[in-house]
Amino acid sequence: MFNPGLVGNRRMMGINSSAKQVLAEIVSNKKVGAYHHMVFAVGDLANSSKPGNFVAISVGGESSQLVLRRAFAIYRTFDRGQSVGLLEIVVAPHGAGSTWLANQQPGSKIDLIAPLGTAFGIPTEPVRALLVGGGYGSAPLFGLSEVLKNRGCRVDMVLGASTAMKIYAPLDGKRSVSSLTITTEDGSTGKTGKVTDAMREIIEANEIDIIYSCGPMGMLEAINDIAEEFNLMHQCSIEESMACGIGVCMTCVLPIKGEDGVIRMLRSCIDGPVVAGENVIWKAKRTIPEGTWGA
Repeated sequence: MFNPGLVGNRRMMGINSSAKQVLAEIVSNKKVGAYHHMVFAVGDLANSSKPGNFVAISVGGESSQLVLRRAFAIYRTFDRGQSVGLLEIVVAPHGAGSTWLANQQPGSKIDLIAPLGTAFGIPTEPVRALLVGGGYGSAPLFGLSEVLKNRGCRVDMVLGASTAMKIYAPLDGKRSVSSLTITTEDGSTGKTGKVTDAMREIIEANEIDIIYSCGPMGMLEAINDIAEEFNLMHQCSIEESMACGIGVCMTCVLPIKGEDGVIRMLRSCIDGPVVAGENVIWKAKRTIPEGTWGA
């Protein structure tokens, strides 16, 4: 397996050391297709956030019964100097919490904790990277593509969703990558099919060295199968439900094999969300595999 020499993405046993709780003002909230693109003023936190990190947001307001925070991948951050840092996320208004957040107006103050979790490992030398995202889950890949491009890497991207309305920010993708391929299951835009249908051709044509992915767990598993088929390193941002976001509640655990070969139930919010795809026990399907440490 090709090893590009990654920096970052070290497994952590505690909350991200750069994380802080702040009351952030909403700078803008714009509807983009099926999603909301939201920008928060977070001051110096923008400097410590990296592609792959996430933010945990308190939703519902002070009198709400929604006591748990909601986790959102960080789309991008910007440092405008003089402590004017901006943090962007993409919100899909499904449940009560995300719908409440999507309805908040610019000027509102939101309680958030960021940056949380592990980040994508960045190659120490120029490589040929393939970024694969599904729906709004592709959000952290845009910031990653810019970092990779600035490192001299060739970056190819595949974005997929069930329909055109759920493809997030295709224009942003075009600006930051060498090539962009879009797939939709209903054929409403791009190629008809799933992201995995387009991957093999790109891997072979562009001699890909490493795959980065973010999206639904079933999609990540299918991507990992292809990575193993081509003997490629695969870093994925896993989508497990996170209730607290800071490693306390233990609701987001999944089985991961360590460097010592031992399978452990690790917390996605602390030891992830970015993990090596080859280490995830994908077939476990939310169960504890036989031989897991402590089971």
